[in-house]
Amino acid sequence: MSTKPPDDPHRFRTMPPPPPPGYSGTTGYAGPGTQGSVITRADSRAVFGQVMFMVAVTLGFVALGAYLGRDLSSGVSFACWGGAFLLILGMSFSRKAGNGQLGMGLLFGVGLLLGMSVGPAMAAYASMDGGGTMIAQAAGLTALFVGGLGAFGYATKRDLSAIGRMCFWALLGLIVVGVIAMFVAIPGFPILWSVVGLVIFAGFTMYDFQRLRMAGEDEAVMIALSIFLDIFNAFLMILNLLGLSRD
Repeated sequence: MSTKPPDDPHRFRTMPPPPPPGYSGTTGYAGPGTQGSVITRADSRAVFGQVMFMVAVTLGFVALGAYLGRDLSSGVSFACWGGAFLLILGMSFSRKAGNGQLGMGLLFGVGLLLGMSVGPAMAAYASMDGGGTMIAQAAGLTALFVGGLGAFGYATKRDLSAIGRMCFWALLGLIVVGVIAMFVAIPGFPILWSVVGLVIFAGFTMYDFQRLRMAGEDEAVMIALSIFLDIFNAFLMILNLLGLSRD
């Protein structure tokens, strides 16, 4: 394994897109609700607590993974990304099988592997002059970003399912453009990538928190995955913009 950090610490990989809007492990589109079941206020609070606990623990695994993976080579870090993608697929199967404990374990594994995949980039940022402060600033801005948009999505009475669908397809388009940019130089693409990505994940954040308000307990793990991916990607894009502003 190479101990040298990547030459370009801004070279982040966008994570696999969240489950399609309305996904609940069954066929068909469910919208932001829970397929006709009645969710009481007490149920909603309980699910909210479960989801946010899982998100917090998963973020802890990201931090651990970033530390463990700080010296990984680019090939190994990419393999970690691929492993995380496979675990996300496994989560969908565990949801269909009704195995919430397995799904939770896979979620924590996703966090660990994604943390390892960006470990070298985090190490490169940390080694920069003021890099630790920049990482802390990105974390704080991400908290404000997700907290504000999540609160709106959780409280609004407007159905945000159309926004969720639009963001899903927009993210797929952004990933395709990102692949093209690997072979064709696009002026200003890193900034454009991060700005457009933040707009997309702003929509996802609002939509996923609305799903959280309407969710039943059996949907908690998959919604925790979606919210975690919102936070993780928003953090990377904000950090990317902060880093580019210093170049």
